[in-house]
Amino acid sequence: MAKEELIQFEGLVTEILPDARYRVQLDAGHEIVAYTAGKMKKNRIKTLAGDRVTIEMSPYDLEKGRLIFRHKDERPAGGPPRSGPPRGQFRRR
Repeated sequence: MAKEELIQFEGLVTEILPDARYRVQLDAGHEIVAYTAGKMKKNRIKTLAGDRVTIEMSPYDLEKGRLIFRHKDERPAGGPPRSGPPRGQFRRR
């Protein structure tokens, strides 16, 4: 018996739930519960509320899905300036 094709959707994480689960608002308007895929756990990829993600879902159960990819955000490179002394200023001897 062949494995069924999985359906991929994109959405926005709206809420972080216990046990590595997330509430995701799909671009189509539906809200589902998704869990983190094993490779994301293995590589310690953190997902926060407000992140754009890709979800894999079975055609048989459209209420649950697997979070397989976290899209990079379009923030400017470099981030906010650091506060405090420059790196390497105070060294232990």
